[in-house]
Amino acid sequence: MPNTKSAKRALRKSEVRRVRNRATRSELRSAIKNARAAITGDDAQAATKALQLASKQIDQAAAKGIIHKNAAARTKSRLAKSANQKPAE
Repeated sequence: MPNTKSAKRALRKSEVRRVRNRATRSELRSAIKNARAAITGDDAQAATKALQLASKQIDQAAAKGIIHKNAAARTKSRLAKSANQKPAE
């Protein structure tokens, strides 16, 4: 438990950040999962839309520091690669 006034405030702030980051990370994971599902599906237009949404959320999470920028780039690259391979099959 915090002893000082500033430590108590820091604890409150970190709790707020933790909850916010957790919600954003959950939304991010859902968007990635939906994009992967759309890519494996038949509708190319839905896949493109889901990929755009996932890319946007990945960029926002990286900008906020929720995920590392290289992890964001890697995830976006893998999603785009799988989306581009789909029509060739």
